Amino acid sequence: MSVCFSPNGFTNCSAQLQCFKRCNPSHPPIPQHVNLVPFNPSSVLTLKSSEFAKLSASRPRFCSVTASITSTVEAETAPSTFRNKNPKDINVLVVGSTGYIGKFVVNELVNRGFNVIAIARERNGIRGRNSREETLEQLKGANVQFSDVTHLRVLESCLESLGSSIDVVVSCLASRSGGVQDSWKIDYEATKNSLVAGRKRGASHFVLLSAICVQKPLLEFQRAKLKFEAELMREAEEDENFTYSIVRPTAFFKSLGGQVESVKEGKPYVMFGDGKLCACKPISENDLASFIADCVLSKGKINQVLPIGGPGKALTPLEQGEMLFRLVGKEPKFLKVPIGIMDFAIGVLDFLVKIFPSIEDAAEFGKIGRYYAAESMLVLDPDTGEYSAEKTPSYGKETLENFFERVLREGMAGQELGEQTIF
Repeated sequence: MSVCFSPNGFTNCSAQLQCFKRCNPSHPPIPQHVNLVPFNPSSVLTLKSSEFAKLSASRPRFCSVTASITSTVEAETAPSTFRNKNPKDINVLVVGSTGYIGKFVVNELVNRGFNVIAIARERNGIRGRNSREETLEQLKGANVQFSDVTHLRVLESCLESLGSSIDVVVSCLASRSGGVQDSWKIDYEATKNSLVAGRKRGASHFVLLSAICVQKPLLEFQRAKLKFEAELMREAEEDENFTYSIVRPTAFFKSLGGQVESVKEGKPYVMFGDGKLCACKPISENDLASFIADCVLSKGKINQVLPIGGPGKALTPLEQGEMLFRLVGKEPKFLKVPIGIMDFAIGVLDFLVKIFPSIEDAAEFGKIGRYYAAESMLVLDPDTGEYSAEKTPSYGKETLENFFERVLREGMAGQELGEQTIF
């Protein structure tokens, strides 16, 4: 269901009357000039459209707007005036705060002096291995609130208990597995919950961590992300006082580090085809967190989709492997896997899903692997239909070579992938 509605609220009396009539069919006719909204003549109140939508859905037999007006007054803040405040007076809500990128985003926002409210689960991290105490230490400097973004009422109750408004919502939520149900539960539903709950508390700007691969949506998590992106854009179109920044990064360093240890041990570097099927401008977690933090106050990033990569040229898997062998001081040794093997496996899984629906996620994981083996993580040029390194913006200072050097010294601790590891 869309969360985007007309920003005019009940300033249009005809819409108000129609709602009242639908909810009260037995009520005598009401003159067109009657205004159903009770208000003090000295202060005109406007009901937020998103509040009305929620009220209509949850109370279909009660169209009086008194309760909604009360909650709106509590949460209302002057639109976009947060950009004129000092960072310490700006309340930034971060969801997905314990994820791979989320941790760095919270740290960056805290270092910049924002009042950060970080939402976390009681047990979080891969397979819930992090305790409450570990989370508090990990997100030091932020006001950590333990809640569940997959349940709107729970999240709303949590934010209400804070007793303060929200200026900006930053979402770093992402499905860990990429499975079908998990993608829609997290990449769409939970992210939408953070928008609805944040708007209810007065948020007028939303920064979304998306992914550059949604340009060519062939996977469920990409479709889920795009659905939310569309609703976020529509919210801004229908409310001029609300803005967004959609960040679409290229590959993360961690997703390219899975073979460092094996190469160090003398094993070959595995790649699909000739190693030139896909390329990317990988970006570090620190640089990406910095870019996301820039989006909180930068007027130049308002209502834009922002693809972003790291510094330097785009690198193919072949070039990444050659770099890694050079750093370990070994002669390059590659194992080239035909992409057709993956196509065959996916075909088999798609057939089996029709008989055994329970293996739906296994088939999806195969498609995810195939996608990343063949598609570049660069801007897709709409004019040529080709991926363009030149049109993919660069940001930051950390390079993939710096990352490889660090991993060779210190290992991959803290760089763990999600529940499914895919080259």
